[in-house]
Amino acid sequence: MFGKKSSLIGLDIGSYAVKIVHLMEAKGTYRLKDLGIAQLPPSVIVEGAIKDPDEVQTAIKKLVTNLKTKVKGVATSIAGWSVIIKKVDLPQMSEEELSENIQLEAEQYIPFNVEDVNIDFQILGSSEDKADRMEVMLVAAKKEVIDDYVTLIRKAGLAPQVVDVDFFALENAFEANYDATESGGVALVDIGATKMNINVLKNGVSMFNRDASIGGFQITEDIQQRFGLEYEEAEKVKLGMSSEKVPVQDLEAIFVSAATGWSTEVKRAIDFFYATYPEETIGQILLSGGSSRLPGLISIPKCLISSMWTILHRKLLLP
Repeated sequence: MFGKKSSLIGLDIGSYAVKIVHLMEAKGTYRLKDLGIAQLPPSVIVEGAIKDPDEVQTAIKKLVTNLKTKVKGVATSIAGWSVIIKKVDLPQMSEEELSENIQLEAEQYIPFNVEDVNIDFQILGSSEDKADRMEVMLVAAKKEVIDDYVTLIRKAGLAPQVVDVDFFALENAFEANYDATESGGVALVDIGATKMNINVLKNGVSMFNRDASIGGFQITEDIQQRFGLEYEEAEKVKLGMSSEKVPVQDLEAIFVSAATGWSTEVKRAIDFFYATYPEETIGQILLSGGSSRLPGLISIPKCLISSMWTILHRKLLLP
């Protein structure tokens, strides 16, 4: 959303864990140089807001120390209630003109005081049925939330250079792996611990996005309640790492219930997309996010939704 690019590490501050990744270009693809993950206690990050900065700082510092990375520049992203993304219809104007007038234009679309947000935009092109209008992707993020992330990263000894939005960070990852201009209609579905992001692209351009407050934590909570386990043990059961004996059928029922709910949410979003763009089609759904790869879920979505689900693999060369 803002910032300059140089040699950077990617920093993902999620509700479940902090992750650091360092990629290097290598013959048209990327080589994975460093990768680390540090789990966070529950409720440290809630709906994108940092509730316990000290806990997050400690996790980041440990990761940097363990990885022995010397790169200080950071690219990160934010999400949650503090981020507003809207596709709007505006009068035709140049990018320079829109930059000068963006706050005035944004006032009618943003439920915050424009003085309290950072605003960015992307001109998508002319409106299909109005030659004097254009479609613009408008993005606004609360300054106080951005400041919280920037301050935290600096206190962890790093230098924040890029702050993006989760939707578009995933879109960039997709474009780095596939020819976006030839992909047609694609739905990118990112399933994390507490949220699901859905972003529909056509020829590399975002046409529709939606998020939902559902994710892997609901499975952990269901396991806790069903089997009377503590959080840590329930999390291990979910990940298939526990020696705790639980009835297989009951555990499968929890996974199926979660997958059904997630698939229903995706289908609802896609139905809304088709209602808005009746002539468009979505040929593929690409899954990403830690919760999309849970052992108990990998084979479930295919039987719950008629579209084609594919796990999004990064084109990386491992050291």
